Amino acid sequence: MSPLHKEMVWLDEAPKTPPIPSEVRIEVGYLFRQLQAGVLLSLPHSRPMPDIGKNCHELRINSNDGIWRFFYFIDSDAIVNLNFFCKKTQKTPKREIDLCKKRLKNYMDSIGGSK
Repeated sequence: MSPLHKEMVWLDEAPKTPPIPSEVRIEVGYLFRQLQAGVLLSLPHSRPMPDIGKNCHELRINSNDGIWRFFYFIDSDAIVNLNFFCKKTQKTPKREIDLCKKRLKNYMDSIGGSK
């Protein structure tokens, strides 16, 4: 990885096959590399998640078993993965949003930030 790329920080465990299909892991890996290089992604791949916090987004990856969501925060020197899961309904469950908020707060507290 180039020294110009942002670090990738996983606050959830890194995706593995199974349970995540290999084609989803490949696509999310490619998209996270783009983010690490400073590329700002937009729909259909990524959308802002202001309900979680400022600079928070979700990657959206379709697969045969549902729509995978990877919630991330763009920090000044890192891409921070807050959570991921396979979404099977239209609305993101409140417990997933709350978990992301909690992990983001813990991350910010750990680095002494208040972004």
